Amino acid sequence: MAKQKHYIFNQLTQSFEVLETSRSRRFFRALLIFLAVLGIAFVFAILLFTFFRSPKEMMQARELEYMKLQYEILNDRLDNMEILMTDMEQRDNNLYRMMFEADPIPNAIRTSGFADADRYAKLMGYRNSDQVLSAARKLDVLANRLYHQSVSYDSLFALARNKSDMLAHIPAICPLKVTELKYISSDFGHRPDPIYKVAKFHTGMDFSAPMGTEVYATGDGMVADIERSLWGYGNMVTIDHGFGYSTRYAHLQNAAVRKGQKVKRGQLIGFVGDTGKTTGVHLHYEVRKNDVPINPINFFYNDLTPDQYDAMLQRSTLPVQTMD
Repeated sequence: MAKQKHYIFNQLTQSFEVLETSRSRRFFRALLIFLAVLGIAFVFAILLFTFFRSPKEMMQARELEYMKLQYEILNDRLDNMEILMTDMEQRDNNLYRMMFEADPIPNAIRTSGFADADRYAKLMGYRNSDQVLSAARKLDVLANRLYHQSVSYDSLFALARNKSDMLAHIPAICPLKVTELKYISSDFGHRPDPIYKVAKFHTGMDFSAPMGTEVYATGDGMVADIERSLWGYGNMVTIDHGFGYSTRYAHLQNAAVRKGQKVKRGQLIGFVGDTGKTTGVHLHYEVRKNDVPINPINFFYNDLTPDQYDAMLQRSTLPVQTMD
């Protein structure tokens, strides 16, 4: 095929002449066309990638949405586990550890996290870092709480093995036979002093009974001390029951045990008298926990009926005078 020629009209000669195009001009024309095509292609590519996704991008986007959904589910499950963990900790502190006379684990220790900021540094700086960080922190705190709960259960297991021994030592009966009680002359709390006639805190309970009435140990233990005095508590036996508990039996006629002797619940330890600072024959009985007096009325559950226990509770609210 013959090469096509281009003509131009020459005004001077009034004739058509063959148009001669130089190579450089042809080159620049071709370059201009190439750049125009390239520009159009670039704009088209921008529009394509802005408003349309490639199959690979769509697959990655679906995977990202799926991962976000899984992290949301994971955070929800961790929240539910935290609620369950909180319930376990509350029962542990307020029920199990109380039953075994164990100190509760402070909440600050149970819920402590990790102060090391670098621990989560690699998870920061991404679009969905908040969800990942939240799940990581919750998991770390939950793992720490589980660890402390496991330690708590181990200690409770050790206490449970000694529970029968502990229950035998804790005071649990009246120091006098119920059939021999004349009446309870004074309860635990603030009462008028029988001699000085001023209000004072009565640290035990006063049981009126005939002279020489037998007095019994209210729990297993060891006789820690025997005092003999003409004033104050008079003749008194103190029993150390262990586990922080001790009991005092005051104003005795005399003791039936010796210092250092091991005693069992219900064992005879002395006889009701009127020694020391007293206005009549009676037994002054105290229960102490870590050497702090506590109400003995809460430690008669082994030999009082519900009606008898309720009657004692009602009497404890009456403003009567002590006998010592």
